[in-house]
Amino acid sequence: MERKATIRRKTKETEIVAELNIDGTGSTEIRTGIGFFDHMLTLLGVHGRMDLKITAAGDIDVDGHHTVEDTGIVLGTAIKEALKDKSGIARYGCCYMPMDEALSRVVVDISNRPYLVMNVSFPVEKIGNMDTELFEEFFKSMAFHAGITLHMETLYGKNSHHIAESLFKGLGHALRQAWTVDAGINGVLSSKGTL
Repeated sequence: MERKATIRRKTKETEIVAELNIDGTGSTEIRTGIGFFDHMLTLLGVHGRMDLKITAAGDIDVDGHHTVEDTGIVLGTAIKEALKDKSGIARYGCCYMPMDEALSRVVVDISNRPYLVMNVSFPVEKIGNMDTELFEEFFKSMAFHAGITLHMETLYGKNSHHIAESLFKGLGHALRQAWTVDAGINGVLSSKGTL
């Protein structure tokens, strides 16, 4: 069964296309117009071992908010569609991700009950051309549209670039763990019989 999805979203503020293959090799092609965001999405794809192609045209002359949030919406929707009925997946994933002096913990439950807890602070307001407050907007919109419970916490770290990297790399690893198919799971991993 192929676990792939292509999602397009066009508004008056953004036009975004995401192509996702969950069972890929980590091949990425990212163009959002926000350099640091492209770098983070590349890390997500590589460390999640998913093939990910995202092209976004947005009103970045205003700021990056709409582009970042809508990219989260599109990617989350692609994840949900690619996972279909979630049959046989491990469901849970956890990663402690070091990046030099920074250490973050990322935990996911592909539960169909979207939620975000993000206990992270960035020492600076901008990394490159990206506002650090937009990371939470991305993770929130992605988690809610994917139907994922997502907990993220930076345990310690001083460098904002390193903190961001630890979050995106950690998310990639946690997702890969959670959506791995386990032949021993019949249907979905839930006492209710549904997610």
